[in-house]
Amino acid sequence: MDTVALAARLLFVHGQTTERMVVTAERLGAAMGVPAKVLPDWDKLTVEFDGTSLSEVVPAKPLAVDMHRVLAITVIVDRLCNGTLPADQARPALLSAGNKPTASTLQFTSAAAIGAASLGVIFGALDIASLMLIASSAAIGALVRRRLSTLSTNPFVQPLCAGLIAGLIAAVSANLHLRIATALVAFCPCMMLVPGPHLLNGAIDLARTRIALGIARLTYAAIIVLMICFGLLLGFAASGAAPPAAGPSAPVPLMADAIAAGCAVASFGALFSMPWRMLPFPVAAGVLGHAARWALISLAGTNVATGALIACILVSIIVTPVVDRLHLPFAALGFSAVVSMMPGFFLFQAASGLVELVSMGARAPTTLLTNVAADGTTAFLVVLAMTFGLILPRMLLESRL
Repeated sequence: MDTVALAARLLFVHGQTTERMVVTAERLGAAMGVPAKVLPDWDKLTVEFDGTSLSEVVPAKPLAVDMHRVLAITVIVDRLCNGTLPADQARPALLSAGNKPTASTLQFTSAAAIGAASLGVIFGALDIASLMLIASSAAIGALVRRRLSTLSTNPFVQPLCAGLIAGLIAAVSANLHLRIATALVAFCPCMMLVPGPHLLNGAIDLARTRIALGIARLTYAAIIVLMICFGLLLGFAASGAAPPAAGPSAPVPLMADAIAAGCAVASFGALFSMPWRMLPFPVAAGVLGHAARWALISLAGTNVATGALIACILVSIIVTPVVDRLHLPFAALGFSAVVSMMPGFFLFQAASGLVELVSMGARAPTTLLTNVAADGTTAFLVVLAMTFGLILPRMLLESRL
């Protein structure tokens, strides 16, 4: 019974989708002769054992995303189910798999810098100075996040401080009148902090009528986004600079766009501790999806929400059979493949406009309110389109192994 509860908890806290965690734990219980039912909640798992009056409540919060650990735990469960691992070795094996090392500080920092610079290219920052500042800001933020993880268990401190650093660096660069894309220097490092897997897992839970857990996941993700925005705006305020107003992004050639998208996917895969041998697959899926989006927007003239919807459907169709085969967390791998489509730029622009709207009060022009509404609505529609595009094929194609 303890083994089943432990396996469920480890999968849950390291980012496995709720449905896959429940199926895996119940399959393990049946194989070990203790048929179980797993009832997930935001801060605990309740494991009930059929045919008995026994149940076990395990404290667990799904705050982390670690694909290496999820894969290792799933391998142990498979060995237990097919009888190649003795039951008395199950608990130490699961604990060992759950303590697999995370990405090193060098890997974590490098991935953050490369990913942020790649997003800069996608959004139109093609000058070396801007890309260097974007990469440096993301790297410093990653180092601070790693340090803070040893000092505080509060999950909101890290995105707040990383957003603050991005705002400070962008504001100081603007005050020095450097010829850079100030808005992208501010926003791209913050894009590396967006909690995409939590958004997707929350949406999947809602779609499967796990309402309380889905709402909790989405609330957690929304607070993280709020902390990122607050830190970014606080950094500009501390430097005495106004948040930048971004104009239309510069057109990016297809080849540069596809290469940058692949680098961004690889970076997020590294941040989520994906084994190196598996990185080529999400990179390929992400490049194909982003190329489809580029063609839809640049050649067919569709809007960004429609382009994201169709591209995410394509990515989900490609990714779903693989995550089922390898038992990887769909939310983490799926988000890694489509991260370059996230509308963080519109979201941060809307937040910046809201601050300006409040500071100006009745003197604010009508166009400012219109821009805030347009940016916020665009961000919402793109997130909605991406979420729907990813989870619909997933739910239709998912196999209960």
